[in-house]
Amino acid sequence: MSAEAEALELDAADPGHRDLFDVPPAQGGQYPDVAYFAGNSLGLRPRATRTELLEDLDAWASLGVEGHLDADRPWLPYHRLLTGPASRLVGALPNETVVMNSLTVNLHLLMVSFYRPTRARHRIVIEDSAFPSDSYAVRSQARFHGYDADDAIIRLRPRPGEECLRTADVVEQLGGDVALVLLGGVNYLTGELMDIPTITKAGHAAGAIVGWDLAHAAGNVPLALHEWGVDFAAWCSYKYLNSGPGALAGAFVHERHLGGGRPRFEGWWSTEASTRFEMAPESRPPASADAWQVSNPPIFSMSPVRTSLEIFDKIGIGVLRERSLRLTSYLERQLSEVMIERPVRVITPTDPQRRGAQLSLRIGGAQRAGALAKRLRFEYGVIADSREPDVLRLAPVPLYSTYHDCWRAATALAEAVPA
Repeated sequence: MSAEAEALELDAADPGHRDLFDVPPAQGGQYPDVAYFAGNSLGLRPRATRTELLEDLDAWASLGVEGHLDADRPWLPYHRLLTGPASRLVGALPNETVVMNSLTVNLHLLMVSFYRPTRARHRIVIEDSAFPSDSYAVRSQARFHGYDADDAIIRLRPRPGEECLRTADVVEQLGGDVALVLLGGVNYLTGELMDIPTITKAGHAAGAIVGWDLAHAAGNVPLALHEWGVDFAAWCSYKYLNSGPGALAGAFVHERHLGGGRPRFEGWWSTEASTRFEMAPESRPPASADAWQVSNPPIFSMSPVRTSLEIFDKIGIGVLRERSLRLTSYLERQLSEVMIERPVRVITPTDPQRRGAQLSLRIGGAQRAGALAKRLRFEYGVIADSREPDVLRLAPVPLYSTYHDCWRAATALAEAVPA
């Protein structure tokens, strides 16, 4: 049996849910559709998104302002349609979860409450390879509170000669001067899945607040934020959650912090819904994550998020994780043949439990990652994500990626990267 035939046989035995998504046509190669491996940057569009978004738009046309109460999906309580499935996806209670704003805006709103520095305890721990917006956010928070960002920010680096952080090394850096730990649940560059419960526990033992950026973890790996005792978290929904470019983000605040005295920015939507239209001059925040909302939810931006979350709610993140493990391991085996004679190596952890649906490749030789990604797209119909100068990221997303896609990617790399 040929390698391609084996891949097709695996797809027949272990199908995903590709039929629920619009897969772009290929701009090169011999297959009609792309082999899409950039879902860790922007997920594909669910086919139901167009229909359901138009339904919400049509309610505006037919009802005007009365759509707030009379639409089939009324706008006034619309955000609650997202709360349940979002909370189940990240392992939280409904009152701990809210969908709002964008990722970095949510991180700032949460740090208003949770980064409360003092001279004795004001440092923030992040990974050195954090996504740049996280680095910008924490540095600006440190400066806002009057501290030197270069001194206040502790940047964790892997050991010499290694690509990923070790949990023990992270824990060792959590000293008594650390006010906040803010790490990526899955590192965007390497695909490493951090040990969230262990690091959270260690951070608390050191007297720090522990928050997580779950941009590459939500919809990728099972999470249990409430059980793990995470203080706060935020995530975007345009990557593995397939809600469209710039889609609304999510936020989590642990139950123990709800209804307390933590400072918080407030606005029209951070007061109790039952008394909102009393038009009182002072907010009456609910004892839920809704208290961190500031402005009206944008209905037409929430609609695609709701559509996507319903897919995850129906299939289950546990089921998707099992297929993800199988699919990523298969891609890894296919790539191992490519790497024997070529300057390509995987920098993602080899332990399946320490990674999400991503394999990051470091490309040696003279070829830059961006140029390689462009060639894969236009000559082979394989869409990958690149990070200059030399990292190519492949994300076999269990919802819509196939074993045949993985075979196509490995075969294309074998031809595009000279031995």
